[in-house]
Amino acid sequence: MNFSNYTKEFRYNLKLAYPVILGMVGHTMVGLIDDIMVGKIGTTELAAVSLGNSFLFIAMSLGIGFSTAITPLVAEADGEGNKDRVKAAFKHGLFLCTVLALGLFTSVLIAKPLMYHMKQPDAVVELAMPYLNIVAASLIPLIIFQAFKQFSDGLSQTKYAMWATLIANGINVLLNYLLIYGKLGFPKLGITGAAIGTLVSRIIMVLFIWWLLRSKEKFRMYVTNLNMLSIQKSVIKKIVNLGFPSSMQMLFEVAIFTAAIWLSGVLGQNAQAANQIALKLSSLTFMVGMGLSVAAMIRVGNQKGMKNFVELRRIAFSVFALTLFIEIIFAGIFIAGYKVFPDLFVNYNNEADLLNTYDVVKTAGVLILIAAFFQISDGVQVVVLGALRGLQDVMMPMLFTFIAYWVVGFPISYYLGLHTEYKSAGIWLGLLAGLTVSAILLFLRFNYLTKKLIAQKESN
Repeated sequence: MNFSNYTKEFRYNLKLAYPVILGMVGHTMVGLIDDIMVGKIGTTELAAVSLGNSFLFIAMSLGIGFSTAITPLVAEADGEGNKDRVKAAFKHGLFLCTVLALGLFTSVLIAKPLMYHMKQPDAVVELAMPYLNIVAASLIPLIIFQAFKQFSDGLSQTKYAMWATLIANGINVLLNYLLIYGKLGFPKLGITGAAIGTLVSRIIMVLFIWWLLRSKEKFRMYVTNLNMLSIQKSVIKKIVNLGFPSSMQMLFEVAIFTAAIWLSGVLGQNAQAANQIALKLSSLTFMVGMGLSVAAMIRVGNQKGMKNFVELRRIAFSVFALTLFIEIIFAGIFIAGYKVFPDLFVNYNNEADLLNTYDVVKTAGVLILIAAFFQISDGVQVVVLGALRGLQDVMMPMLFTFIAYWVVGFPISYYLGLHTEYKSAGIWLGLLAGLTVSAILLFLRFNYLTKKLIAQKESN
């Protein structure tokens, strides 16, 4: 095997992926800064944000996962040179994402009283309630934004969503500073201020990307004159058939991390705060894998449209190799910094909360060490999943992710976390097991499918 056949694709893979990575890292950094700002208030407030976001993450995963159906359809139509199919995929995807966003927002509001029955600390629940009321509304602009993002990604134009995200994130950080701490005459709203910042920035994000795409001649024909009264059932069915399993795939993964938040809450607010620190750091590096996953989805979708399956397999493996290399570096960074990173999230000057602070830092350090080991599994599984979406293969990956996270991962997290001395570390060992099984099963699936497609073409 000549490794240069894969490494020569690294530059173009990164060219496609880096705008997505920067946009997602920027978005995650805002969440990270949110947590750092909130953590300076106290560990209870940090745990409340964690609990409130856990409800949001589930709804968000369904919306974002569903929207990914737009990218392979657009990429395939673009590979065929069929502009009408490109516009149809975007219009119907935007319609479905808008309907889904409204439904998910309503569902979060209906589900939020469940907090009172989840054995979470009372003080944490009382703070999380008003936070969730506001931040849930941000689901609507976020999922509508995803329709625009996935469309432009499908045309290999990943930079526009990046600019929209980075600008919105800058506004979010500014609003957080003003509203969390009450600076420059603004009211001091604590974590409610963080929720308002999130909502406003996401509204700006969707308005900006719409304006940006509309102002570009290449995109204007696709994003204007959208007759939403003329909806074709066949296109809706195709998007739903791809989008529903994709949303389930993302739900299964996000839900196990959400379950980790809830299990940590059963252990206490310190365990929950420590879990939030490790989760935020892991989410930051995961965005790199997500960006490379989009690159894999686009490139595989293009090659599928051209029916060049040998090239499709080579290109996909080049993205896998690049991901593996990057994730090994991240693992090393986590191992080197596991004692230092938690200090960013806590306030050692709050003497009344000092014992809790030391407990949070110690626990978070252990979780970061475990997270170092699942960097590789997490990165590989999400990139292979992106390649499978590019092939429009979604049903078997949905089954594999369910098995990995809920047949293997969650039982381990539950048992080790609540019934052994491992506690928080046990919860994260379950996450590691689930991610590893997912990576193995998805890779085997991609390897099987691409060999089958190549053999079928050669036999014809």
